[in-house]
Amino acid sequence: MEKIAVFPGSFDPITVGHVDIIKRGLKIFDRIIVGIGSNAEKKYMFDLQKREAWVQQTFASESRISVVTYQGLTVDFCKKVNAGFILRGLRNSPDFEFEKAIAHMNGAISNGLETTFILTDLRFAAVSSSIVRDIIRNGGDVSAFIPETVKL
Repeated sequence: MEKIAVFPGSFDPITVGHVDIIKRGLKIFDRIIVGIGSNAEKKYMFDLQKREAWVQQTFASESRISVVTYQGLTVDFCKKVNAGFILRGLRNSPDFEFEKAIAHMNGAISNGLETTFILTDLRFAAVSSSIVRDIIRNGGDVSAFIPETVKL
């Protein structure tokens, strides 16, 4: 049976940390679906089409990675795409506590969906989309924190 994982997020924008987790996830899973969630109540810096294009361009050469946008619960999206796993990266202990609670809830409402955590490489432990957005807002250089495919 093929092991399919969803790596959900807003990717506003995708960072080198996201890329690292996804690539390392390929050692565990046969396929990874990068699920770009859309939340009407969240204000994004970049529109959905731009975020989707950036992720697609970043993984264009990897046939085992696909990119799909979705709305609603991640567990419902996983069921729709036949994924048995959610892949998440952990940078620090607050990430773990937050992600652990979500994983428990997802498991409780999904009938067996498993969450797999990968620890962030130390080189990327401080990188987050929210910090990258703040640097962009203030005119800073984010080239070290985003893939080359992200053209601002």
